[in-house]
Amino acid sequence: MVSDHSSGATTSETTTEAVEKSRVYEEKPGGSSSVHGGKGTWKHAAFHVATTIATPAAYAPLPFALASLGWPLGVSCLVGATLATWYSSLLIASLWRWNGEKHSTYRHLAKSIFGCLAISDMDMSVGQGYPRGLARSSSWGYWSITIFQQVASVGNNIAIHIAAGSSLKAVYKYYHRDGSLTLQHFIIFFGAFELLLSQLPDIHSLRWVNALCTCSTIGFAGTTIGVTIYNGKKADRNSVSYGLQGDSSSKAYRAFNALGAIAFSFGDAMLPEIQNTVREPAKRNMYKGVSAAYGIIVLSYWQLAFSGYWAFGSEVQPYILASLTIPEWTIIMANIFAVIQISGCFQIYCRPTYAYFEERMMSNNTSSRLPLRNHLIRLILTSLYMVLITLVAAAMPFFGDFVSICGAIGFTPLDFVFPALAFLKAGRMPKKTRYRLAVQAINLAIATWFSVVAVLGLVGAVRFIIDDIKTYKFFHDM
Repeated sequence: MVSDHSSGATTSETTTEAVEKSRVYEEKPGGSSSVHGGKGTWKHAAFHVATTIATPAAYAPLPFALASLGWPLGVSCLVGATLATWYSSLLIASLWRWNGEKHSTYRHLAKSIFGCLAISDMDMSVGQGYPRGLARSSSWGYWSITIFQQVASVGNNIAIHIAAGSSLKAVYKYYHRDGSLTLQHFIIFFGAFELLLSQLPDIHSLRWVNALCTCSTIGFAGTTIGVTIYNGKKADRNSVSYGLQGDSSSKAYRAFNALGAIAFSFGDAMLPEIQNTVREPAKRNMYKGVSAAYGIIVLSYWQLAFSGYWAFGSEVQPYILASLTIPEWTIIMANIFAVIQISGCFQIYCRPTYAYFEERMMSNNTSSRLPLRNHLIRLILTSLYMVLITLVAAAMPFFGDFVSICGAIGFTPLDFVFPALAFLKAGRMPKKTRYRLAVQAINLAIATWFSVVAVLGLVGAVRFIIDDIKTYKFFHDM
């Protein structure tokens, strides 16, 4: 009897220890301070959120999106998307420790709400730092969010790569009009620079980079809006048309494509990862950070979208800087701001991919025989990722198409559909019946409408990618 009791106690202790270790594992991937809590303030959260959402690659396509929808529908979609994504961001922030446990990534938050990973084998995998059963098991919430997040992150970084290469090429052509370097050269240069930044360990280590990027966001928005209005006043206003171009089929596909572009512009597939870097009270600090970031977003997005469409009408380009002509030095300044801002945004969005593979390949054993093993693995992983992104961006530099397809099947499920459904599933509802019914109605309406937007945006994006592949050759110098 004594032997059985001792054996049972030992088994119970082993199980408890394994579960605690699994909790540590769950907390590590998302941020810099897996166990001890975040160190960032709400201002740092605002820097990160503003950097991931309010990027030149995100709001530069907005005038083109409005031109594809027209004034009434375009303005309605832009304002509606702003309010919906701000509300959705607050919902995600409210789910921090919703069940008493810390969920530091989108993937683990989805797992905790929509299904738990079963721990079938409690002994630890050698060098991995998590239970074997936890590594082998799955839940639909975890894996669906993993797929959506990877699509959003990779697609966004391809679009960013193209935008950065275009801006660098514009600066180069200003000083060397007959220069021989192509868009592909600058995409490669940007990839090499991002490979260096990728060696920084986590999101929190990027806080000062992202502070500079937030300043560049304001600089880009201010410069671009000013130059856009200046170009609009210099243009012959009688020649500017606001009518929708093409036949009825073409108009429909352009409208679908625009919906995906708007969803992309408000995408932020990194909210739990960012919240993991914030000190307690994490919810309150995240609410303040998100709201401050959206203040910047409203001031920049709406003004640039409206002024860009007003200035150039239906002829506006998918990347607004391509429509600007005078004065040249201010356009160059806007492109420089764009490259600085984009460099930080790229780093935020590559982190989920890095974390996904690092948590499976990197050792937590500090007494490893190879002290530089983790650094070497990180260098190899980041190099492979950067080669892939650079190759795709250089081969198919169709900026507007990648924006739309990424928004449709990446950001729309993550930033509009998932937060609304997750909040309902988590049961964090108001006690009063009237308020509870109102929240249910709002969340279901958002989830339903943006599910439709995802399908329509995907249809429009695929149509335009097919058309572009027919028109341009691979590695086209656009």
